[in-house]
Amino acid sequence: MSDQKDALVSFLNLAADYLKDGHARPHELPVKEEKSSLPLAYMIEEAETSAPSDSWESKDSLELVAGEIAACKACLLSEKRTLAVPGEGADQPLVMVIGEGPGADEDRAGRPFVGRAGQLLDKMLLSIGLSRNKNCFIANMVKCRPPGNRDPAHDEMAACFPYLERQILLLKPALVLCVGRVAAQYLLKTNQGINALRGNFIDLEIGETVIPVLPTFHPSAVLRDESLKRPAWEDLKLLKSRLVVLFPDFGE
Repeated sequence: MSDQKDALVSFLNLAADYLKDGHARPHELPVKEEKSSLPLAYMIEEAETSAPSDSWESKDSLELVAGEIAACKACLLSEKRTLAVPGEGADQPLVMVIGEGPGADEDRAGRPFVGRAGQLLDKMLLSIGLSRNKNCFIANMVKCRPPGNRDPAHDEMAACFPYLERQILLLKPALVLCVGRVAAQYLLKTNQGINALRGNFIDLEIGETVIPVLPTFHPSAVLRDESLKRPAWEDLKLLKSRLVVLFPDFGE
């Protein structure tokens, strides 16, 4: 009983001290946060800089897009893929090459245009001073292999197009070389065949960006039909001539 009385007295004394002083005892004071030594203007600027943005464009990157593609389940192509194929090349390309979709070699490697058609594409680009290692970025309309290397379906391209659109906006290529009928028709929203489309630049509007697109034959078509080599070469020369106009030092 005595212990209880002593505890009560101690509590009452503590309460009296608290009411008298108007605050807690020193050992009970909350820890104060350190005030910044920066001037107020700098503190405001620092806060604004660290604030998250509502716009994906301000924080988007090729790495982020590639990661989302690797995890994508937006269409049935994802169920059969070995690896997704986001694309590869220079991060500030003069030209972006766009095909229709990965084949068996690309599906295994996770890289675009690495089979026979890809080897021909590399030679075609190199003949006019372009390379995926230096000034090109290579991608496809769909990022997963269609079964049996069939043409990608419209809904498959529609599901994948937002990734390609973001890549185009991030890369900001001066020109696009679109290889093959399937890719050209979807990208340019037309039903014209590749023979009617090739040999001319056609403007592509992506958001507020307008990029000239040159459709041409797919390298795999050139491998199958040697008569396409000459017109494909004419298209490449046209591409180079436009690059020289845009970049007078190109090819020197």
